[in-house]
Amino acid sequence: MSPHSEPLEQILSELKTNEARGLTAAQVQEYIQKFGENRLKEKKKKSNLRRFLEQFKDVMILILIAAAVVSFVIACYEGEPKEFFEPVLILLIVVMNAVMGMMQESKAEKALDALKSLSAPHARVIRDGKEQVIDAVHLVPGDIIKLEAGDFIPADARLIHSVSLKAEESALTGESVPSEKSADTAVAGNAPLGDRSNMVFSGCSVTYGTAVAVVTATGMNTEMGRIANLLEGEEETQTPLQKKLANLGKYLGIMALAACGIIFVIGLMNGIPVMEIFMTAVSLAVSAIPEGLPAIVTIVLSIGVQRMVKKNAIIRRLPAVETLGSASIICSDKTGTLTQNRMTLVKGYVDGEKEMEEIGSSNTEQIRRLLMYATLCSDGSVVVEDGKEKHIGDPTETSIVLAALRNGMEKEELNRSCPRLAELPFDSDRKLMTSVNRIDGELIVIVKGAFDVMSSRCVGGNIDRARELTEEMSREALRVLAVGYKKIDALPSEPTSEDLENGLTLMGLVGMIDPPRPEVRDAVAVCRRAGIKPVMITGDHVVTASAIAKDLGIFEEGDEAVTGAELDAMSDGELNERVRRISVYARVSPENKIRIVKAWQTQGEVVSMTGDGVNDAPALKAADIGCAMGITGTDVAKGAADMTLTDDNFTTIVDAVREGRGIYANIKKVVGFLLGTNIGEVVTVFAAMLLWHKSPLLSMQLLWINLVTDSLPAVALGMEAVESDVMDYPPKSRNEGIFANGFGIRTALQGLMFGALSLFAFRYAWNTTGSVEGGRTLAFMVLSLSQIVQAFNMRSNHSLFKTGFFGNRKLNMAALLSFVLVLLVLFTPLSVAFGLIRLDASLYLAGLGLCLVPLVVMELSKAFGLIKHEGGK
Repeated sequence: MSPHSEPLEQILSELKTNEARGLTAAQVQEYIQKFGENRLKEKKKKSNLRRFLEQFKDVMILILIAAAVVSFVIACYEGEPKEFFEPVLILLIVVMNAVMGMMQESKAEKALDALKSLSAPHARVIRDGKEQVIDAVHLVPGDIIKLEAGDFIPADARLIHSVSLKAEESALTGESVPSEKSADTAVAGNAPLGDRSNMVFSGCSVTYGTAVAVVTATGMNTEMGRIANLLEGEEETQTPLQKKLANLGKYLGIMALAACGIIFVIGLMNGIPVMEIFMTAVSLAVSAIPEGLPAIVTIVLSIGVQRMVKKNAIIRRLPAVETLGSASIICSDKTGTLTQNRMTLVKGYVDGEKEMEEIGSSNTEQIRRLLMYATLCSDGSVVVEDGKEKHIGDPTETSIVLAALRNGMEKEELNRSCPRLAELPFDSDRKLMTSVNRIDGELIVIVKGAFDVMSSRCVGGNIDRARELTEEMSREALRVLAVGYKKIDALPSEPTSEDLENGLTLMGLVGMIDPPRPEVRDAVAVCRRAGIKPVMITGDHVVTASAIAKDLGIFEEGDEAVTGAELDAMSDGELNERVRRISVYARVSPENKIRIVKAWQTQGEVVSMTGDGVNDAPALKAADIGCAMGITGTDVAKGAADMTLTDDNFTTIVDAVREGRGIYANIKKVVGFLLGTNIGEVVTVFAAMLLWHKSPLLSMQLLWINLVTDSLPAVALGMEAVESDVMDYPPKSRNEGIFANGFGIRTALQGLMFGALSLFAFRYAWNTTGSVEGGRTLAFMVLSLSQIVQAFNMRSNHSLFKTGFFGNRKLNMAALLSFVLVLLVLFTPLSVAFGLIRLDASLYLAGLGLCLVPLVVMELSKAFGLIKHEGGK
C-alpha cells in the first residue's frame, strides 16, 4: 500500500474503516495481533545475569577477587581448614555486593520505566463511533485519529480532513521549517518523503491547525521505524553529580594504591608475612574506595523521583533533580497555575442602586433578575454530576450560569420558562451577544457584552455611574460585562444587530475573575523565605496580572510590571539591568519568554520556566528546568520539558524544589558518611603500620566493616525525610561543588576522628591484654559501632536532641541489623575465624564509651556553630 498516492476511499476500504465509525473493538484486537503494538523496538534490556556480571568490572573488585584466589591457593598449600575462611568470606562479600548492585540497578530501571509510562503520549481516536483518548501504543492501522496544534503525531497517517495544518518534520526530513499539509493534495507515488503533504508521520508534531486522519502504519512499519536503529533507546547517562563522584573514586583509588605500596614496603621491611601484608594492602585499597557510592546515589535519586510523582511532579531526566535544588527563579504562567483557571462571578451592580453587591448564593431580587437575564443570553452550561460541577462552554458564560444556579435558577428551567426565539451570536467585532426571549408573555431583547460597546447603544440607565464602577472593578483585576435589554412588539423576520442592539436600557454589570489558588500565597511566601524569586509571565492584561500578582505576594513594593511590547523595545543590556526589578510580564510572546530566561541566566541564576503550548517548547528547553503543564500542556511542551506538573499547580513546582533540595542534601549526607568512614579505615591501618608495624585490622575485618556498617546505613540515610527547614535558606550556587562550604574539611576531620578512636582502642587493648588480637578485637568493635553511631549524626546539621534520634525508621532497622551482625562476629564462634578474641567486660565498656565519642563531638560541633544549620549544606 502506498498511502500517499492511493485514493483515500481505497485506503479506507482496504483497512475496513470509515471516518464516522472508525474501527470496532473486534477489529482493533485483530489488527493488534496482525501488526503488533505501536512502539519502536527498544534496546534489549539487560538480563539480571548480565547486570550481576557487570558488577565485577570495577578494578578494585577484580583486585579483591585476585586476592581471594591467592589466599585460596595458599590455604590449599598450608592445608589448614581455618585458612579457607578468609578467601571464602572475601568471595561471599564480593558476591553479596554484586547481588545488591544488581537489585539496585533493576529497581532504578523499574522506577524510570514507571515514569515513562506516566508520561507516555496519548492519541484521540474514534472507535465504535465514539471519540476516546487512548495510549498511543494501542493504535492500529485503520484507526481514525484527531490532531491539533501541539500534538505529537502518534503514527503514520493519511489526512482525511485538514484545516491550515502544519507539521514539524525535521526529525525525518531535516527541514527546519514546518511543512504545510493538506488532505486534498494529490501526491505522486514516487514523491520523496518531504513532499508527501497529504500524510503526517510518527514522531513529528503538529505546529498549527487541526486534522482528521486514518492511521496507515504503526510501530516499526512507520517511516520513523525505518530509522529505528538511530532511536532504539536512550543512552545510559550519568548525572553531573554521579560523574563528579566517579572522578572522586578514581582519585581515591590512586591515593589508596599509593598508601598500599607504602604499607607493603613497610611490612616487608619489618618481617610481616607476605600474604598477611598483601591482604592488608589490598583490603585497605578496597576500603578506601566507596565502591557502592554511585549505586547508592542512583537509588537516592530514583527514590526522590518516585516521591515527586506522588506530589504531582513527573521528572523525565535525573539531572533535573539536582538542578531543582539550585533553582533561584521560578517563572510561572498565571492562568491555571497561579489561578484556578475557572472564571468566578464575584460582584454585581443593578442600575439605580448605589453600590455593587457581592455575588453569593442568596442575593437580592434585583441581582437575581440580572443573573437570570445574563444566563438567558448565554450558551455555556454547568452540569452537576455526582456532586461535581462540569463546565461546558465559554468560561465567562459558565461563571454567570453557575452564579444563577447557586441562587436557585437552573439554566434548563429558565430556558423552558423563558424560551429563546432568536439570537445574534457573539463575535469579536461587535463584542456583543444577543438573544430574544419570551418572558412573562413579552418579547425581551437581552444583550450582554463589553461595557465600552454597550454604553454607546444604551438610551436608558445611569451610564456615568456604571462607567465609574467598571473602572473600579477593572483596577481590581475583574473582567466586567454589561447587560442591557429592551422590549419589542414583534420579532423581525431576519434579526440584525441594527434592529436588536440599539435603544437599550442598561440593566447592570457583572464582574468576574479567575481567582488565585488559595494555596499559592503560602507557596510564594515559601519561595521568598528560600531565596527564590517568583515571576509571573502571562498573556493577560498587565492591570489584571499585576493585581493578582500583588494579591499573591509576587508583586511587591518597588517591583515593575512590563508588557511584551515594552519588552520588545528594550535592548538586551537594558533588560539585563532591569530584570531583577520586574516581577510581572504581561501580553508576552514565546520569543519574549526565551529572552526572560536568558536574561536571568546571564545574572547567574538557575531558572525554572512553565509552559503549555507548542511555542513554549523553546523557552522550556532554554530554561534550566522546563516545567510542562500536565493537564493543559501539549505533547510538544511535555517532550521539551524536564518536569511535568500533573495538576498544573504552582505549589507543585515549589514542592518539587523542596524535594530537589532534600534529595541533594541526602546525597551529601551519604557522601559525607561513606567518605568519612572510609578515611577513618585508611588512617587506622596506615598510621598503625607506620607507628607499630602492625595492622590493627585484618583484611576480612575491614571487608566486614565495609559491608555491614557502611553500606546498609548509607542506603537508609539516603531515604531520610526532607528536613523541615530546607526551604529556609538560599539556593546553592549553580557552580557550587558538593564539598563546598567546608563540607570536605568536615568529612576529612570526621575520618581522622574515627582513625584516632580506632588507633587508641587498638593500642589500649593491646597493652591491656598483651596480645595484638586483643587490640584488633577492640579496634574492630570501636570502628564498626562508632560508624553506626555516625550514621545517626549525619541525619541532620541540627542537634539530634532537636530532630529526634530515631525519626528515620529505615535507618533504625539498618543500624539494628548492622549492630546484631557485629555482635555475631564478636561473641559467637565466628570470632575465631575473624581473628578476634574474648575481652574483659571492662574493655567492652571502654569500647562502648569510645563508640559514643562521635555523638559527643558532633553534638558539640553543632552547638558551637562549627556545623552550621544551612538547610542541607
